[in-house]
Amino acid sequence: TGLVGRPAPGPARVTTAAPAPGPSAPAAPGFSPKKLALPVYRDPTGQTFTTVQGKDFDTMPLVTVREMLQYSPGVSFKQGNGPRDIVISIRGSSARNGFGVRNIVMLEDGFSVTQPDGLSRTDLTDPHAYAGVDVYRGPSSALFGNFANGGAINFRTRTGAEIDGVQVGSEFGSYGYLNNFTAIGKRVGNVDIAIFASDVRGDGWTLHNRYDTQTVNATARWQVTPDDLLTFKFIHNQLYGDLSARLSLNQYYLNPYQGGCYALTQAGGTTPLGYLARSLCGSASVPLFGLNGTGGPSYQTTASLAGFNRNDRRDVLGLRWEHNFDANTVWRTQAIYDDKNIIQPTGSTAALQDEPAVNASTDITQLGSLMGFEARHFAGLYFNRTRYTSYTNNTLPVGNGASGAIQAKQNAMMQNLGARGREEVALSKDVTMVLGLASEMTKIAAIQDQYTYVNTPASANFGRIATWQGVTVNKTYWNFGPEASVTWRALPELLTHFRASSGYGTPNPGQLFVNQQGQPGANTDLKTQRNIGFDIGFDWRPDETLLLSLTGFHEWYQNEQLTQSPGAGLLNYTFNAPGSAHRGVEALADWRPIEGWRVMANYSYNNQIFTSFTELLGTSGATGRTGSFDRAGYKIPNVAPHTATGRLGYDQPHGDFKGVGAFVEYVYQSSYFLDNGNVLTMPGYGLVNANVHFDRDIEGSLLKNFALYFEVRNIFDRNWIASANNIQNTVALVNGVVVQNGYAQLAQNGTGSIYAGNPRLFQGGVKFKF
Repeated sequence: TGLVGRPAPGPARVTTAAPAPGPSAPAAPGFSPKKLALPVYRDPTGQTFTTVQGKDFDTMPLVTVREMLQYSPGVSFKQGNGPRDIVISIRGSSARNGFGVRNIVMLEDGFSVTQPDGLSRTDLTDPHAYAGVDVYRGPSSALFGNFANGGAINFRTRTGAEIDGVQVGSEFGSYGYLNNFTAIGKRVGNVDIAIFASDVRGDGWTLHNRYDTQTVNATARWQVTPDDLLTFKFIHNQLYGDLSARLSLNQYYLNPYQGGCYALTQAGGTTPLGYLARSLCGSASVPLFGLNGTGGPSYQTTASLAGFNRNDRRDVLGLRWEHNFDANTVWRTQAIYDDKNIIQPTGSTAALQDEPAVNASTDITQLGSLMGFEARHFAGLYFNRTRYTSYTNNTLPVGNGASGAIQAKQNAMMQNLGARGREEVALSKDVTMVLGLASEMTKIAAIQDQYTYVNTPASANFGRIATWQGVTVNKTYWNFGPEASVTWRALPELLTHFRASSGYGTPNPGQLFVNQQGQPGANTDLKTQRNIGFDIGFDWRPDETLLLSLTGFHEWYQNEQLTQSPGAGLLNYTFNAPGSAHRGVEALADWRPIEGWRVMANYSYNNQIFTSFTELLGTSGATGRTGSFDRAGYKIPNVAPHTATGRLGYDQPHGDFKGVGAFVEYVYQSSYFLDNGNVLTMPGYGLVNANVHFDRDIEGSLLKNFALYFEVRNIFDRNWIASANNIQNTVALVNGVVVQNGYAQLAQNGTGSIYAGNPRLFQGGVKFKF
C-alpha cells in the first residue's frame, strides 16, 4: 500500500524469497502478502539470497561490517586501506581488489551507494546503524545492472518506529578503540524519522595505522497521502586514517605488526644493515625531490616517515517517491546525489580527487496475470553519471603525506543508461517462474596527461617538465543481463530453487590509465568482464527451530578483470583473463535445539581456475626478453577454497538472570595462492572469539533497556593475514631462457601485499535505551 508501516522483512537468515513454508501456506513462492508488500529488489524470488538480522549482534562490539556479514555464506573479507576499510567478496568476485568493493552493487535502504564507476567503500558505514543486511549472491545484473556480476548487498537502517526513542552507546577496547554512538527515532502520525551518528577512533595494531571517523546516517519517511510516500536519505562520513605499508610474506613472518619501522637506512639492500631493514619493514621508493623522471635520486621511505594516510569525505543525498495508482500498481522514482572527496597519499603516489555523481531511476510494479497465471510485472529505467578531475602526485619521502610534483592528471566522465524488466509468474501454488532482463549502455570519455621532470639537481633545467604525454579514451560498452529461475516448494518444509543468471562489469576510468609497471599510462584495451552462472539449492525448515540451506553454483567468466600489485608503493593495475570458471558450494545452518541455545554456522567452498589465459612476463635490462606462461588449469589467486564461521551461544530466557548470555565463535579460512603462477601460498587461519553479555528490558522506567557486553577476539593470539593483494610473478633469464622465479624469491621480494590481522584483543561496550 506504500504506507510507512509496511510489514517488516521476513524471519532472520531466510535464504530465499518465500515465506517459511507450512501445511496451510496458500500462496505460491514469492506471492505471500508479506512478500508482495516489499519492493521487487528487496527480496527477489528465485535469487540465492540471505538476510542477516542486526538484532543477532546487539550484544557484541561491531567495529566493521564484517562482524555481521560473515554469517552469510558465500561472503569473504580482507582488510583494505585502513582497519575499517573492509573489502567484501561474494564468491571471490572482489577478492583481487586492494581497497573498497568492486563487482558488487551496494545499497542502503534501496538507495545506491555504489558510484557510477563501480566503487563502493565500507568505511562509509557503521554496523550499529543497521536493522539487517540483505546479501544477493551470484550474477545479478538483470536486477542491479553494471558491476553486479558478483551480486549485491543492501544495508537496511532501523526505522524511527523500530528505534522508538533514544539509544546511546559506547564501545572501547585494546589499541585505543573507542566508538561513541547514538540512535534517535520516532514515528509520529504519518512521519517516521531515524537518525544515527557515531564517532569512532583507534590506534590500530600495526605501526602507523590509527583512524578517526565520524558518521551521520538519517532516514525520514513521510506518508503525504494514503497513496504517496516520500523517503529522504542522508549519509555523511568524514574519515582520517594513517596507513601502514604492505609487506612481503617474509616481512610478515619476521615482523607482522611492523614494530620499529619508523625509518630505513639508505644503505643498499645488499649490505647487511640494508638487508636487515628491508627484511623487517615495508617501504616505498619515492623520488627524493618529488620529481619523477629517469636518472634522478630516489629515497627508500616508510609509511611512518612519509606519513601515508587517507583524508576522505563522502556525502549522499537521496529522495524517493512511491505512488500507488491503484491497489495493485506502484510507481517508484528516486534520485541520489553522491559526492566523494579524497586526499590519499597512500604510497609512492598521492591521489587527489573530488567525484560528484548523480543516480536516478524510475520503475513500475504491478500485480496482475500472465496467460491466466498470477503474476507480478516489473519494468524500469535507470541512469547514473559521474564527472571528475583527479590528480596523481609524487609523494615526498618525509612529511605528513606531503606531495611533490604532479605525475598525472585525469579528466573523466562515466555514465550508465539502462532498462530492466522482470516477470514473476505463479505457475501453481508451489511453483514460481521468474524471467528478467537488463540492457545497458556505458560511456567512458577521459583523457590523462602524464608528466616527467628533469630531476638531476646539477642540471640547469632542474624541476622543469621533461616529457608530456596525453592518453585519451572514448569508449562505449553495450551489455545485456538475462536471468531465469524456478522456485519449487517440493514439500511444505522444503523450498528448492534453480537459477540461470548473468552479470557484467565494465572497466572504470581509473583502470584504463595504469600500466603493468604500476605507473600512470595507457591500459585502454581493457574489456568488459561477463559471467554466466547456474545455481541450484534448497532451504529446509522442518519447524521454527531449524533452518538448513545448501546451494551449488557454477559460473563461467569471459575477460575476468584481475588486479595485482607490481611492487611496493606502485599502483595496482588491471588486466583481462580471457576465460575462467568459478565453482562452489554454500551451506548455512541456524538451529535452536533447546530454549536459550542457538547454533549459527555457514561454510563456503570456492574452486576457481583459469580456463584460457597466457601471461607474458619479461626480464629487464639491455638483454631483456619476454616469456609466455600458460595459466590454464591454475587456481585464480586470492580466493580461499574453504571459509567457515560458527557460533554456539546461550541466552537465559527466564528468571532473575534473564538476559545473561555468552557465545563462542570460530572463524576459519584455508590457505590460498597469491600469484597467477601458483607459486606463493598464503597460510590459512582459525580464530576463536568469546563473548559474555547482559541484555535486559526494563519496564515502568525511563530507561527501557540496558546492555553490557565484553569480548575477547583471537583468544589464542594467532598470527594471521587479514589482507593480501595479488602480486605479479617475476622471471629471470637463465641460459637464454625466460624462467619463472620460485617461492624463495617471491616470498622475499613480492612486496606491497600483506597486512597482518589483529592479535589478541579485548573489547567491550554498554548501551542505554530511553
